[in-house]
Amino acid sequence: MIRTRIAGIGKYLPGRVVRNDDLQTVMDTSDEWIQERTGIQERRYGTKHQETTTTMAAQAARIAIERAGITPEDIDFILFATLSPDYYFPGCGVLLQRELGITKTSVGAMDIRNQCTGFVYGLATGDQFIRSGMYRNILLVGAEMHSMGLDFTTRGRNVTVIFGDGAGAVVLQPTEEPGKGILANRLHSDGTHAEKLAFINPGAHGGYHNKYLDEPVDYGYGNETYGGIFLTDKMMEEAMTFPYMDGPFVFKMAVQKFPEVIQEVLGEAGVTAADLGMLIPHQANLRISQFVQRTLRLRDDQVWNNIQKYGNTTAASVPIALCEALEAGAIRDGDLVCLAAFGSGFTWGANLLRWG
Repeated sequence: MIRTRIAGIGKYLPGRVVRNDDLQTVMDTSDEWIQERTGIQERRYGTKHQETTTTMAAQAARIAIERAGITPEDIDFILFATLSPDYYFPGCGVLLQRELGITKTSVGAMDIRNQCTGFVYGLATGDQFIRSGMYRNILLVGAEMHSMGLDFTTRGRNVTVIFGDGAGAVVLQPTEEPGKGILANRLHSDGTHAEKLAFINPGAHGGYHNKYLDEPVDYGYGNETYGGIFLTDKMMEEAMTFPYMDGPFVFKMAVQKFPEVIQEVLGEAGVTAADLGMLIPHQANLRISQFVQRTLRLRDDQVWNNIQKYGNTTAASVPIALCEALEAGAIRDGDLVCLAAFGSGFTWGANLLRWG
């Protein structure tokens, strides 16, 4: 039976470290306030005018490709997960292809817009391509440049203090080694409360009355038959162009869906949480990860958390944490590893694999 294995992995974190005390200089917050609510102590920001989501992805991808023992020219498909692309369009997949110099062969590139679950969805997607025999060397990347679009004022602190920049990448290949590779995937979504965690403006909604918002919003389009599609002066003047998050609502959903989907993949493989060598949860909030750990009755050495150092890097958080755990020797050949995420949409999912 052909399964999918992670043949190489790499990560990239920008050099600029932004501590909680640094944010205190631009907004009404404190190290104690941030750590109490999120567990975050610091995060990384990319260098403006020098780094982008794509360039960070390329840094991580080069490491993953080298560790897989192949060259960029061997890549036959690219999956790119991000919510902070370089451009509104085209997506980062083709930009990464260009950045890596993979232009001599016509490889496919797919962009995944599942925010915090982007990497988990991407891994399940790549798994199907590998199992079908369609591709043999898939480059899957999660990368984010959040710092370019956050509100660095007290008004935006609830969101801004959480997020950081970074990238993680893996190379997926087929394996026929018994018991190794990806054993199970589970993906879910529920759009009922999509606006509880969303980046609504700018967008192509044209300013229509969104019945799903708690209160009607005037986007400043006026009564024109053909109004603006993206930005309006009103959006800029009233700071409507930043992400919105109902933190308590998201927390309540996450602590419910995380354990559920983890138990699903464990059940499909016929194992239990006690059998896990490592759980890599999406680094959304340390309090969420700790709740999940208690719910599944896992030891500290069975869960990897690094949100304290990097913040929430959305689609990049799972591959960054997985890479860090491997480099630290916390994951060994033959270990049962679970990756899980919950995020905007809402979407959630998990992958279970036997490392090696």
